[in-house]
Amino acid sequence: MYKTITLIYIALYGCFVLFARQPDCFDGEVTNATIRMVKDSATNALKPVATFSVGANKYVVATIYPLRFVKEGDALKVIYESSNPKKAVVYSVWGYWILWDELLVSSVIYLVLFQVAVGITSNPTPEALMEQLEYKSKPKTRYTE
Repeated sequence: MYKTITLIYIALYGCFVLFARQPDCFDGEVTNATIRMVKDSATNALKPVATFSVGANKYVVATIYPLRFVKEGDALKVIYESSNPKKAVVYSVWGYWILWDELLVSSVIYLVLFQVAVGITSNPTPEALMEQLEYKSKPKTRYTE
């Protein structure tokens, strides 16, 4: 039972991830980008950004994401919609396909609902237990009328 429920959760999470990403993975354009360090105007700290060009226009994408470490000069891929390249994102497993907040919330919901289901089904009443023990299935005929 545990394996089945876990496989169902993984399949549903995979379907959600596949169709919930913006820019869309089916219609988006993937291109190469290079990491550059840019001074943040608010904090005067250097922060990494990915720069890429579409035609004659150059675009900048923020690359800061928890547990993603990049260095200046690194090459990576970005995905964007051709109608709006300003909303591009870094195309990677961690940060595009798997987002930490979605993973955390869906895991907590899964664990809570799983514990509720186990709590409900683990302690049946004595009447329900006797009913299950005394149950005998009726033979079924080949053709029911």
